[in-house]
Amino acid sequence: MSRRSRAADEVLVRQVFEEHGAALLAYASRLVGDRARGAEVAQEALVRAWQEPAILEGPARARLFTIVHGIVGAGPEPGAMALLGAMETLEPEDRDVLNALYFQGRDVAEASESLGVPAGAVKTRSYRALRQLREAVAG
Repeated sequence: MSRRSRAADEVLVRQVFEEHGAALLAYASRLVGDRARGAEVAQEALVRAWQEPAILEGPARARLFTIVHGIVGAGPEPGAMALLGAMETLEPEDRDVLNALYFQGRDVAEASESLGVPAGAVKTRSYRALRQLREAVAG
């Protein structure tokens, strides 16, 4: 791989980390039951994405979560993968709310503060996003 291509791949992985890193860490930590081990798993998933950037084509979060499943030895559950794919179709502000509430484990007040929106907006976006995900998974 050329120096230029490797540098471009590194930039891509940094962008992926900024966008998905917190959710990836929270997810990995929940799977393994330990935040330190979860950090190792999340880092390994990002290294694999860096080594094979084609992994990041399409719904990157769903693919990264699949990698995490493989690292910890859990096979991907079809329903979970459909749900993660549906997450990619949400509006960014709705996805951010779900990430804060469910992947980062924040309550409504904490999500409101971290996202800089009123608590009512967090509740509305959460309701709308969950309804859309249910519809997408139900088919």
